[in-house]
Amino acid sequence: MTDAWFAGADPDDPEPGATRVRTGSASAPADWPAEAVDAGFAADESDYYAKLRSATLAAASEAVAERERADDVQLAHAVRAMDDAERTANELAERVVEWAGTLYEEVPRGLDGVRDIAAREPKTAAEERVVSYATRAVDLLDERDDLRAFIEERAPTTAPNLAEMAGPVLAARLIALAGGLEPLAKKPSGTVQVLGAEDALFAHLKGRATSPKHGVIFTHEYVRGTRPEDRGSAARALAGKLAIAARVDHYSGDYRPDLHAELTDRMETIRARADEGGDE
Repeated sequence: MTDAWFAGADPDDPEPGATRVRTGSASAPADWPAEAVDAGFAADESDYYAKLRSATLAAASEAVAERERADDVQLAHAVRAMDDAERTANELAERVVEWAGTLYEEVPRGLDGVRDIAAREPKTAAEERVVSYATRAVDLLDERDDLRAFIEERAPTTAPNLAEMAGPVLAARLIALAGGLEPLAKKPSGTVQVLGAEDALFAHLKGRATSPKHGVIFTHEYVRGTRPEDRGSAARALAGKLAIAARVDHYSGDYRPDLHAELTDRMETIRARADEGGDE
């Protein structure tokens, strides 16, 4: 009976049983309800299944909590929070600059203007409010910068190859869009290529637009910095290596310099066409 999930477990405490449900396995099938009754773990078959249900629910809860604490999930939350902070700060900045323009003769535009306004000494009740509002926007900008620093520190340890190849922030975005490092590692390169371009892809599938050549990977210098007619080739090359990098990071975690060298060589070939005036 040592293979049983309830072996040595307290009938009134589902936690030990939950651990065995998650990590254990039986070498051969058995009449587990009868075994549980004989061992004194359950009063009868119905009681056994009630205890099994409690143990499996506890096991599922543990698995979900463990997954949510995983490093790749934390990266995904951080990059989403960073984007939220930046988007909200930009919205506040527009309001601050517009409002401040009615109170001050000179107001710098954009985010620099918000920092300038936040540093001013208010002289009226209206100025006090606009300076306070600007301070909130500056706080969000500072939080955005702190979140970026967190991502840049954590991404290389969570996904070393992906972070090296894509950059920490883009690596975190890809992980977030895919739903985690494991789902990203299981996606084909064609899907990785258009992550973040779902709206354009659905429009294409409905016959309303051409097929997107790239999604969020457009922010990578290898795609953005390549001439438009070669961006499709660049996006395919980058996505292919990113997909491999994600698999290596998930399944082994070993740093693979050869992946980065291969991508560099491929991009040099693609960009050389611009100098030669040729096509692939």
